[in-house]
Amino acid sequence: MDNPDTRSHYSLGISFISALGGYLFGFDFAVISGALPLLRDVFGLTAWWEGFMTGSLALGCMVGCVVAGKLADQYGRRPALMVAAGIFAVSSIGMAMAGSLSLFLISRFVAGIGVGMASMLSPMYIAEVSPADIRGRNVAINQLTIVIGILITNLVNYGLADNGPDAWRMMFGLGAIPSVAFLVGVFWLPESPRWLIQRGETARGIAILQRIGGTEFAQKTVADVHVSAINQSKVALSELFQPGIRVAVFVGIGLAVFQQLCGINVVFNYTSTIFETVGANLDRQLFETVAIGIVNLVFTVVAMWQVDRLGRKPLMLFGALGLTVLYVIIALLLQTGSSASVLSIFVLLAIAMYATSLAPVTWVLISEIFPNRVRGLASSVAILSLWGSYFVLVFTFPILAETLGTYGPFWLYAVICLIGFGFVFRNVRETKGKTLEEMETVFMPH
Repeated sequence: MDNPDTRSHYSLGISFISALGGYLFGFDFAVISGALPLLRDVFGLTAWWEGFMTGSLALGCMVGCVVAGKLADQYGRRPALMVAAGIFAVSSIGMAMAGSLSLFLISRFVAGIGVGMASMLSPMYIAEVSPADIRGRNVAINQLTIVIGILITNLVNYGLADNGPDAWRMMFGLGAIPSVAFLVGVFWLPESPRWLIQRGETARGIAILQRIGGTEFAQKTVADVHVSAINQSKVALSELFQPGIRVAVFVGIGLAVFQQLCGINVVFNYTSTIFETVGANLDRQLFETVAIGIVNLVFTVVAMWQVDRLGRKPLMLFGALGLTVLYVIIALLLQTGSSASVLSIFVLLAIAMYATSLAPVTWVLISEIFPNRVRGLASSVAILSLWGSYFVLVFTFPILAETLGTYGPFWLYAVICLIGFGFVFRNVRETKGKTLEEMETVFMPH
């Protein structure tokens, strides 16, 4: 397989299969938005329980991150992806068949374990099988499949909404179909060549690297991995506090927390609540979820085109500042009782801003900035922080909205985005075009 085009297609193909985990992430993330108006009636949800139901996914995600890191480092990326796919399938059926709030919450928590595993494993795997010059694009494929999952789920929810009070069961149950497709696809994936080389299976690693990028690419990658992973002992948590590594971990955690506390996921998860405030009926509320999904998809494609051109840091700064301004406008529109049409324009602009910046670039950076030997553990810590922040965000929104008014939280999110701008400006260093091994020195003291 010496043809460069064939190698490029192979790398792209395995990236897309791995990124099916992102599609299922998008499904479980978005399905609650369309089902929530129905679930409120079925289970008689208060603001507290509405927030906990939405956030229970994140609690499972935190468990999934811990499990994924250990499985990925001990048994390989491929077996861990298989486990995640199986969890997706089981949890989708469990939510659809739940006869009580307790059973539903347990199933959604289990779904979160699958999402947490996929949120870590898919971008990690893609980063490890991609040449440096296309790594940003390939990792961004994972974000693309997430937003495709969100859009398709929103479209399905919109179409099912008129099927009676049990329509939510179909919304959740349909997730079993892509889950099985993902499981079948993972059987076709090769193991991560970097993981194989670190485990001493160099011949297998070289064979896979040659298919991905040719002989010269394989030789260089093997040499780089050997230099960066001389010590093959078990990675301890204390190693994340060593010079260079601890700075990267601090930046990774900061980016993960900022991506969630910036507030955009309340727009995704509580679309119906936000638009109900300005008098939109249920049909209009669900239509807005579809519009959000379309804009999210379009601008994620734009981000994939730009992430390896403009670089990571400029896009992050652009997104943080842009969201600050847009949240102030959205807060004012909600506070003054604007029309749904005017509010929709600025909500969609915020989605577009997020989709071209914080959404994909945070995942790219988390997959890049950690040294090879601790990447599994360090990625787990960063993404664990991400899901903890997501739980705080979605759990508190209904309570804050009930106490302060729906507009109140958006003033808070604007301040957080301004603080995030300062964090990125001060701490993030550009990683565009560097190999994973070259970036091991990015955060070392100078």
